[in-house]
Formats: sequence, C-alpha cells, structure tokens
Amino acid sequence: MKAKELEGKVALVTGASKGLGKAMALALAEAGVNLALASRDEKLLVETAAAVRACGSEAEVFPVDVSSETQVLALEKAVATRFGRIQILINNAGINLRKPVTDFTLEEWNRIQSTNVTSAFLMCRSFVPHLKGQGYGRIINMASMFGHVSLPGRTAYSASKAGLLGFTTSLALELAAEKITVNAISAGPCATEINKPLLENAELTQFFLSRIPVGRWGRPEEIGQLAAYLCSEAAGFITGTDIVIDGGWTAQ
Repeated sequence: MKAKELEGKVALVTGASKGLGKAMALALAEAGVNLALASRDEKLLVETAAAVRACGSEAEVFPVDVSSETQVLALEKAVATRFGRIQILINNAGINLRKPVTDFTLEEWNRIQSTNVTSAFLMCRSFVPHLKGQGYGRIINMASMFGHVSLPGRTAYSASKAGLLGFTTSLALELAAEKITVNAISAGPCATEINKPLLENAELTQFFLSRIPVGRWGRPEEIGQLAAYLCSEAAGFITGTDIVIDGGWTAQ
C-alpha cells in the first residue's frame, strides 16, 4: 500500500466500539482515514474515537442500532452532515448466540439475522448512493469462517454469515462498473470480546487451538491490516470474493 494513499478518505465502520471493528478503525486511522464510528455502545465508541484521534485522524461517534431501519436512515443524514460523502463502508456489527437449534426462540433467531445480515442491507441501501460517482469505493462485509464450516450450536450464526457471503457477491457485481469493490472477510477464532466465553474456558480454548494449524488465536490487528489493504488502490482488482483469515482451520 502506498504511503498516504488513503489520507483524507472517510470510512464508516459499524460495530466499531470494540473487537475487530475497533481494530479495523484503528488500522484505517493509521493510514490517514477519518472515521465515522457506529455502535450501540456509546461509552466504548468514545474510547475508540480517542484512539483514532491519537493516530492523527478525525473521528465522530454515532450511537445507533444498525438493525433498525429508522436509525440507519437517521445515521445516513447525520454522517452526511458531519463528513459529507464517505468512500469506505465496513459492515462489521454482529452478534452470536450458541445453543441447540431446538432451544432457539424465533425472536433470538431473527435478532441474529437482523443484526448480522439485514443491517448490511440497510447500510448499503443508505450509503451506496453516497459511494457512487467518485471513481473509488470500498465495502467490506465481516463474515466468518463459520459461513464455510461450522460447529454444533451455531445454526443461527452460520446461517447469517453464509447469507452475508451471498449478499457480498451479488452486490459486487452490481457496483463493479462504479469502481466500488465489495468483499467479505471471514475471520477465524480471534481474541475478541465476542469469544470471551471460549477464551475463559480452558477446555474450549484447548479445543480451538487444536483445530488451528498455526497454533494460536488470531490477533485483531491482523484483521485490521487486511481491511486496510482491501481499501487500498492495490486491491482494486479484488471484488466479489471472501478472504478467509483463520490460521488454516478451513484448509483441513
């Protein structure tokens, strides 16, 4: 990636308050990108914003539930007022719930689909018009290796991430002529808050490590650097695909 090539661009990152969203926001900030930071957790968003500003980039906090159509429409107006047009959209907001399929309520199932898949649709519907006409645009949808493989108790989560992969490929074809690339990142086990129940369980931690050929959990900053690369000019020929970054889990 050429030095300063992303400087001055604006990225909107959902789920930016912690974990991979925060890591991607910081990686972009280090490349000179200004950040619109969206999440339901305003307190943690403020902390992310401070870290972004420490990198020398601008940051604005937007508390929002991106599974809500009304709130996404309001977010579109608020981001446009603060930054004008954006060039980068990262749909990272997501939740997980681990339980047997027979134990799921319909409300729980729908909540996972609306947060993990419908939110990406709502965000793209609102912000794709802002990306068009600039001769450059990047959309990254955060999928998961569990959109390719799975484990027991992940029916809702795997379904949502597989759906997001289908959404990504179709949207990439829609926007290719606009020089807007659309890609997914399928992350494997990373040491983030969403995996805290696993990290705090010695038996589960050992199980996961035994399935990862490189022998360790992923680091959030590794996802951040991949996202920054996908936003670069060097990645302009990459679209409609999914990059799996999982320490070799799905290669087995």
